[in-house]
Amino acid sequence: MYDSVTRRQALTLAGAGLAAPLVARTPVRGAHPASSLATLAGRSGRRFGSAIAWSPSNADAGSFANPRYERIVRDECNLLVPENELKWQASRPAPGQFDFRRFDAIAAYAQARGFALRGHTLFWVPTKWYPKWLAELDFGPKPGDAAARMLTDHVQTVCRRYRRQIVSYDVVNEAVDPATGRIRDTNVTRAIGGEAMLDLMFRTARREAPHAQLAYNDYMSWERTADDERHMAGVLRLLEGFRKRGTPVDALGVQSHIRLLDRSPVSRIVAESTAPWRRFLDEVVAMGYRLLITEFDVNDHAAPDNTVVRDRMVADYAGAYLDQMLDYSQLGDLLCWGMSDRYSWLTDFDPRVDHSIKRGTPYDAQFRQKPLRAAIARSFAGAKHAI
Repeated sequence: MYDSVTRRQALTLAGAGLAAPLVARTPVRGAHPASSLATLAGRSGRRFGSAIAWSPSNADAGSFANPRYERIVRDECNLLVPENELKWQASRPAPGQFDFRRFDAIAAYAQARGFALRGHTLFWVPTKWYPKWLAELDFGPKPGDAAARMLTDHVQTVCRRYRRQIVSYDVVNEAVDPATGRIRDTNVTRAIGGEAMLDLMFRTARREAPHAQLAYNDYMSWERTADDERHMAGVLRLLEGFRKRGTPVDALGVQSHIRLLDRSPVSRIVAESTAPWRRFLDEVVAMGYRLLITEFDVNDHAAPDNTVVRDRMVADYAGAYLDQMLDYSQLGDLLCWGMSDRYSWLTDFDPRVDHSIKRGTPYDAQFRQKPLRAAIARSFAGAKHAI
């Protein structure tokens, strides 16, 4: 019933302003410069990619419709993930209604240009990210049954529509509350039960997309705060539960929105973070999970105002983090959450005191390479080969 985007659909979307013109499919391998991040990642058996957005044609956005941004993505990446277009706020405007027009446009672009495609996300657990109708939904006298039908329908609809294109799904996003280390309390998890909700999502996704890698995705970080410690412990309990119940989870998606929390020397911050983070990763891979870096960027909130100093601090910090992650052969693909500071979510989400643009992506606001891009390349050069 549902299929990946066809040539006719892509042309229709293009005519409606919802997709870039369809071009001949180009093999990814060989299409990138030898120094591209995709090529460097490929030498250790990985892919490199980025989040990308839909926007009206030629809009000033981190979109394939923006020629300057699209050129960076095309030159550097061979894997894409939608920034917001597959989340429920965009794709599920009402209980019985789906709207895939914007994600269809991204999928058509990816297919035309030969990019692999990830699906983010089949369910984002925190209530604040629900569409209004879901946050207010009364599941009726048999809430478990009603919630199960709704979630099953969603997974089936998405997976069947993109069954020949999406290679990896963030099936569930951010289920663990960092304040408690337990599954978040929402109207959905209360209706069906937290573990039951997670298991249903993954088992349905495995049935509907048996070819795809299924990831649990979360944002715990290697920085050392009390919330980070509780969060990591909660994620480990969650992953242990999946294994005990036979839930088909293939990988842990580590979002990797890493943070410079103060102006301490990077060497000191790294020294404090390395051993505890490695212990966490060791426990994850010991359970048989693969690892993914799904949303990499650097929050430079506390870095100095001086751009040169700040860029070096960001690059050194990111390089140390990526060196540690890429020391695991279980680590697969790496995706940045955007390629240019011009469109980074971080600037508005957590403003700097000096109100300057955050500098946590590989290219600056004028689309120029930054030291962070060089740090990513160096880390790929020293990476263990992925299994």
